[in-house]
This record gives sequence, structure tokens and C-alpha cells, in this order.
Amino acid sequence: MHTMPMTSPETKAADAPRGAETTDAFDEFMRAFEGFREANDERLAQIERRMSADTVTQDKADRLSRAMDEQERRLERLVLKGLRPPVGGASDGAMPEPSEHRSAFESYVRGGDENRIRRLEEKAMSGLAGQDGGFLVPPETETEIGRRLAAVSPIRSIASVRTVSSTVLRKPFAVNGAQTGWVGEADARPQTSAPQLSELSFPTMELYAMPAATAALLDDAAIDLDRWLGEEVEQAFATQEGAAFVTGDGVAKPKGFMTYPTVTEADWAWGKVGTVATGAAGGFLPGLGGDALIDLVYALKGSYRQNATFVMNRRTQSAVRKLKDADGNYLWAPPSVAGGRASLMGFPVVEAEAMPDIAAGAKAIAFGDFARFYLVVDRQGVRVLRDPYSAKPYVLFYTTKRVGGGVQDFDAAKLLAFTV
Repeated sequence: MHTMPMTSPETKAADAPRGAETTDAFDEFMRAFEGFREANDERLAQIERRMSADTVTQDKADRLSRAMDEQERRLERLVLKGLRPPVGGASDGAMPEPSEHRSAFESYVRGGDENRIRRLEEKAMSGLAGQDGGFLVPPETETEIGRRLAAVSPIRSIASVRTVSSTVLRKPFAVNGAQTGWVGEADARPQTSAPQLSELSFPTMELYAMPAATAALLDDAAIDLDRWLGEEVEQAFATQEGAAFVTGDGVAKPKGFMTYPTVTEADWAWGKVGTVATGAAGGFLPGLGGDALIDLVYALKGSYRQNATFVMNRRTQSAVRKLKDADGNYLWAPPSVAGGRASLMGFPVVEAEAMPDIAAGAKAIAFGDFARFYLVVDRQGVRVLRDPYSAKPYVLFYTTKRVGGGVQDFDAAKLLAFTV
């Protein structure tokens, strides 16, 4: 006889409110969207009748758009919270058996005992710990930090991510493509010319965070250190790397895709990112915003388009929400489920706050297959240095990881430029 797995009353009590709160937040977001749509329809109707919208109607549409932003941020926080494991370890209530490395690391974090973890690293002959001291976190903690970053870092969530053990990843590519041809079964096979190879280099740079803990927190045996450290560093890491992946200059940080040379799509060449113009400086042409987005979508080759994503900041998305097609249908659609992504013309939308606002000459919207366009390089190992002296009575944890990034396929994404 098949029996259903039992869930403890405590787990049920904890999970039910969390799920109900997320559902309520999603319902409020959808109500805000309906209100915004009605107000924006009224605004557009006024523009058609008398070439301008009433100030009250415009303010109402803007206010409801801001309310949608707030509801969306609240929903994102609740969904992320729902992904976190409960305090104390596994979600089924069973505490996993800690590995030797994890047990030694916990002794170091809680009480500063370096002996066990130092012996482990000497035994493994680890070369990943830097000259500034500190010890590598156990694989469980590194996995937890990586999982959290994937959930909250916008570009990381859609880019390719590769883990390396060296400080630089070098990736060769063929400049002139592979040399191939068609031949019959009995035909001679002519010798192909040697491919011209070049090399992309992705150095990793040090990213750090410094969470602080009280002695009482470290003494509390119920605190899951993997979860605590992951929560403390996730926002610091995600904010810094998220900005660097977009606008980083490559000096002591990854090189962001917006800092590469750009060129109009008609003149595209390898090493540059193609752009499509809206036809108006600092905005969309009246009534033709959808046309500019269609041009952007179809500037991308079909092989890239099927997995493409729009990337823009929240203020740009607020402007795009108001666009309609020739049949009066909104181009932007809200997520269909809590935790899902909004879509624009059927393609998912990812918000990256480091993207520029709409302005004259700004390239405020990116569209492409980011898994093929941008590469994130993580050096294996996250290092923690315990510092109980600098901010007594608090204990600081200087946490570092090495991250790099850059464009790996310049044809896999295009930018929408708000220019004539």
C-alpha cells in the first residue's frame, strides 16, 4: 500500500503562510496591472482625441505604474524567500551529516579554531587561498552562495557561467569560420585552408563582502552557517557583479557588455555590438514604438532569437509597458505565475538596474541570446577570513570570490539606440 510522506505540523505552519503571502502579492500585482491598463487606455484615447493627455490622467497612469513596480519588487522578495531552505538544514527536517571540511569550517567560523581546517587544506595542498590569508569555504557553502547569486543577479541568471581553477580563462575562436564543403562519394577531397584563430581572454577579479556577526549568533547552534553566510553576501555580491556585467570597464572588475564598441547593424563586424535606431532622439516615434522593437528583434539571427531575452532597467520597462500594437494590444505582458518573468512581444524581460535610462543617444534596451552572448567566469573557491579584532565586539568575515566576464559572441545580441 502506497503511503504519502508525512509533513510535520511545524513545516505546514511555516509553509502555508509563505505560499499564501506570495499568492496575495501576485494577485495585488495583477490588480495593479489592470488598473494601470485602464488608466493608460484613457491616456492614449485622450492623446488621439486632442493630441495630449489630461494631467490628472497622466499622473494616474504614472502612479499606477510605480505601484506595479513596488508590487513586483515585493513579489520578487517573497519568491526568493520561498526558495530559501528553513533554518537548521534540509527542508524535510532531517539534518544532513556534515562533511569533514564543513565541520572544520564551522569550528573556525564559530570559535576561530584554525587547526582543523588548516590541516585539511595542507593535506589537500590547496593553492586557492590567497596571500591575504583566510580559508576556503566548504563545497556546501560555496554551492549555497552560487545558488543565491544565480537567483538574484540578473545577468548571471541568463548568461553562460563557467567555473575555472586558474585566474584567466582563454577561449580560442575561428575568425573566418570552419572550412567545409560538399563532395560526392567518389570525389577528391580538396585540402581546406587553415582556419584563422584568435583568442578571447576572461581574467577573474576579486569581489569581496564583509558581513558581521555577534558572538551570540555564532554561539547559537541552531543557526545554519551556510544559509547565514549566503544571505549576508548575496546582495553585496549580486549588486556589484550585476553592475559590472553591464557597465564594468574591465579594470579590477569584469568587462560589461555595454562598454564594448558599438556600430549600426548594417555595418556590424566582429568585436562590436550591433545597434538598431528608434528613429527619434531620446524616445520612440509616436505610435511606432512597436515597430522599433520589431526591428530590434529581427536584427537578430533566427538561431539566436529562439532563446533571446530583453534586458532593460525598471524605468525603461515602465515606458515600454505603455506601448501597443496596431490592433490595440499591449506589447508588454505581466508574468503568468508568481516568480515568472514579464514578457515583451513574447520574449522574457530581465531587469538590470545598471542599464541606462531612455535618453538621446542612449542604448537602453538589449535583446539577445545571453547564454551565447555573455560569459561569466567564476574561479573555484570562496575564501573567508575571520576578523574578531577590527570591530569589537562584532566578528567580521572578509569573504572574497574571483569573478570575470565578457562578451563571447558579438553577434548574439543587439542594442536599441534612442537616436534618429
